[in-house]
Amino acid sequence: MSSVVIYCRSGFESDAAAEITFHAAEQGFAGYVKAKPNTGYVVYECFEAHHSDEIIKKVDFKNMVFARQWFAGTLLENMPVEDRVSAVVEAAKDFTLCSELRVETPDTNEGKELLTFCKKISTPLKKALEKQNTVLREPKANRPVMHVMFLTNNTAYVGYSYSFNNSPFFMGILRLRMPSDAPSRSTLKLDEAFNVFIPEQQRELRVAAGMRSVDLGACPGGWTYQLVRRGMFVSAIDNGPMNDDLMQTGQVKHFRADGFKYRPEKRNITWLVCDMVEKPTKVTTLMIDWAVNAYAKEFIFNLKLPMKKRFDSVYECLSMIRKELEKHSINYELQAKHLYHDREEITVHLNVTKVPQNLYS
Repeated sequence: MSSVVIYCRSGFESDAAAEITFHAAEQGFAGYVKAKPNTGYVVYECFEAHHSDEIIKKVDFKNMVFARQWFAGTLLENMPVEDRVSAVVEAAKDFTLCSELRVETPDTNEGKELLTFCKKISTPLKKALEKQNTVLREPKANRPVMHVMFLTNNTAYVGYSYSFNNSPFFMGILRLRMPSDAPSRSTLKLDEAFNVFIPEQQRELRVAAGMRSVDLGACPGGWTYQLVRRGMFVSAIDNGPMNDDLMQTGQVKHFRADGFKYRPEKRNITWLVCDMVEKPTKVTTLMIDWAVNAYAKEFIFNLKLPMKKRFDSVYECLSMIRKELEKHSINYELQAKHLYHDREEITVHLNVTKVPQNLYS
């Protein structure tokens, strides 16, 4: 089993390919990438077969920006249409006992056409895998996850990921409903970010009612909506108009100001969120300024990507953040993801846990 299979957004295969190559090399692994435009996945072929397992253990999945999901796997081609179940079961006979089975496809129009078939084959396949003692009847924590990613009805990658280092979501996608009263569809980006970046067991404490927050570039209020629905008080910063219903909640103060120039009078802000259309390095510099001066504790912001060298642009911005915060001895946690509801942008979460007081006093 020499392949690392990575799901990504269609059109971002080259970025996912550059990313896995970078992280694999950083860990001392060698291989090459197989990627085709607009297929929704890439495959990293390791020169040493067992390295695929090592990669999905040692490379922190949280550091993978463009990967929605990954697994170590092998390609099955020309499976007999009359008995694909037996072919998959045979390929998985030496797997460690897995907690669950996910029968998936790439997130493309062609892939979506296969989802009905995937649902149909899932039940007989799971029963056969249970009988072989490859998949448990009931899910159990801390066990691997088995993946079968169908490319056609007789071609699939079969493999596994580790539950401690993968996406918990089917196809790596968190499905959310669009709220009927939200001012814009961008609201789903922040909703997804809270769910992806903040562990469920910590969410009640870290994303709580009564907190003070700032939304830079708030108009018309898609991100402010998510803060309000969680009971926060929001300073909405934008020269444009805000949604009337949000303003009537009593939780929002609208400041008609430039988001790049605004600074709070007090250091009592828990959350800063920002979805402004600007060069990614300019937004990154702004976020660094807020962090170094302890204006906020946690940040979620979007970086709009250039048309070319998107991987390079993202990693430049993340390096800027790390370099500046470490220079000032600031303790932090940093994660970035090309979320399902993102398009030509990535979402970054920065949690500043300690800032030396002499930086801002």
